[in-house]
Formats: sequence, C-alpha cells, structure tokens
Amino acid sequence: MTDKDLVARAAEFRARAYAPYSGFAVGAALLTKSGRVYGGVNVENASYPVGICAERTAIAAAVTAGEREFEALAVIADSLEPCAPCGMCRQVLVEFPIARVILANTAGDLRVLTPDELLPLAFGAAALPS
Repeated sequence: MTDKDLVARAAEFRARAYAPYSGFAVGAALLTKSGRVYGGVNVENASYPVGICAERTAIAAAVTAGEREFEALAVIADSLEPCAPCGMCRQVLVEFPIARVILANTAGDLRVLTPDELLPLAFGAAALPS
C-alpha cells in the first residue's frame, strides 16, 4: 500500500469523525505489518479533555485486535499544513515500532516523519526504574 493509498483511507475514516464543538474532523489510518488497516477518528466531548484523537483511536483498535507492529500511520484534516499529531499522540506513537507517520491535509500536501522526529527525547520504558 502506498502512502497516498493510506492517506485516502484516512480521508474515508475522517468522514466519520465526531467533532461538533471544534468542527475539526481528523481521520487516521494505521497500516500494520500484517497488512491490515485500522481506522481512527477524533471523538469530541462537551467536556473537552474527555475527547480522543484519531491517532490514538486507530492504535487502540489495532492493539485491541492483537496487533503490535505497525508500518505506517496516515493522519489527515482540513488544515493549512499537513495535520500533525498532538503531544499525547506523539507519546503513544513512540511506544510502538512504526516506520513512518504520514501527515496530510485535504489539499493534498504530505509530509513523512518518524515518531522520533515528531517527539525527540521521548519518555520511554528505558526511563522507568527496574
């Protein structure tokens, strides 16, 4: 699956986002090493901190299905620049082995980064006491 194909899948998922407060719908498509694609959307809540981002929704769906190894994650929104994950999502991304994160907007702009590029000096398991 090409990066553009994965972005197209993320755009399909984006149509299902629940964003009545911000109007900022985000879609994510996570490609696993097994070849499956898991979707995610942002789900807002009137109590703003209770909402969840599309990236974490896709990862949670994959993990729930037993997946642990990911090839790529595409994220798309109607934004001026390619949509970048928030800080919490970046922290979740570095938890799992993933080759690339494809940032996109609905205008067709793409940017490809690694989780380490998105979150340098990330907190990880190595920082925990043994």
